[in-house]
Amino acid sequence: MAEAMTPDQAVFLLQNVYMGPLKNESRTTKKILAAVPAAKADYRPDPISKSAIELARHIAASDNRFVETVINGVFDTNPAMIPENVKTPAEIAAWYEQRFAKNYQALTTISGEQLIKIVDFRGMMQRPAVTFVMMGLHHTIHHRGQLSSYLRCMGAKVPSLYGESYDDAQARKAAQA
Repeated sequence: MAEAMTPDQAVFLLQNVYMGPLKNESRTTKKILAAVPAAKADYRPDPISKSAIELARHIAASDNRFVETVINGVFDTNPAMIPENVKTPAEIAAWYEQRFAKNYQALTTISGEQLIKIVDFRGMMQRPAVTFVMMGLHHTIHHRGQLSSYLRCMGAKVPSLYGESYDDAQARKAAQA
């Protein structure tokens, strides 16, 4: 059996391994959320798939939910995280950015004891709170990939994610011409 994580190890993991990628990925998440065209937000590639707006709301809420799990020491399953008056992709992106910035700041002051607190994830597993940072990041990246694959089908431009996108390259070439 593996040795338990110490508070110092958890702080090191959060501050020196997770925080940089978490901030960078949040910028990418905001770009994808903001790229959803409001007029086509009901698009879904298949009847059983989430619509673009449902997926955008899920991404914005869950990315914050996982970070808040680390901060609060409990995984909150309340589905009504985003206020009902936040409806458009632009509003969701703005809500996401504001809430994430507040949560990110809270992570910078969290104690090692809070980070090693064992948190129950829906009765399926129990892990130290700090591990929910990476679990949430993987969850967000997965759903962001889904949403980015919707964009071109909706007639939207796909923003650059991990390198220049086709659409951003075309815009750059047009600006240089």
